[in-house]
Amino acid sequence: MIRVFLVDDQEMVRAGFQMLVESQDDMSVVGQAGDGAEATEKLAVTAADVVLMDVRMPRMDGVEATRLLAARPDSPRVIVLTTFDLDEYAFAAIKAGAAAFLLKDARPADLLDAIRSVHSGDSVVAPSTTRRLLDHFASTLPEPGAERSRDSRLAALTEREHEVLTLIGRGLSNTEIAADLVVAEATVKTHVGRVLAKTASRDRVQLVVLAYESGLVG
Repeated sequence: MIRVFLVDDQEMVRAGFQMLVESQDDMSVVGQAGDGAEATEKLAVTAADVVLMDVRMPRMDGVEATRLLAARPDSPRVIVLTTFDLDEYAFAAIKAGAAAFLLKDARPADLLDAIRSVHSGDSVVAPSTTRRLLDHFASTLPEPGAERSRDSRLAALTEREHEVLTLIGRGLSNTEIAADLVVAEATVKTHVGRVLAKTASRDRVQLVVLAYESGLVG
């Protein structure tokens, strides 16, 4: 059973998400909060697997709440929900440790798929969405290659792993990376796993952020 925690300052929105989640045989809502501060307090004593987190809330927004949750051992996976496709808050939340980014008007089936995918450890941010989001804030990131030699997170990567990370940052899927590098998709998955481990990244979303921040992609 996937334990879902809801965080949104609008009670009607939470009620809608609760009805959707609890309509599924493999999910249940284990708690709710109206802002980030309440969420971090309740999640200290409530076991949850996935958090649906609004980013724009009073008292404590979803960015700070996500950062605090990500710092805890065995923290739940956070899906950031926002009304705006290019949202500075959502970008900051992803950097803070969120595993996914979705619009609030996403189809119910897409949200449910996202919960299941995040619970299984996958990233559910569409590469094109991630790329657009980061491109929107490209002016705040280094020029391509500017920080590569100084970024310790990349020091342990092999040349091929650098290539894989660069292609991830450009929004390519494993299948597309395999075609670009002319290798088997299983080989790409192995490389991605090693890049995640060596850079201490939680998921593919953070690899995209790393590729931009380190200057591999601009």
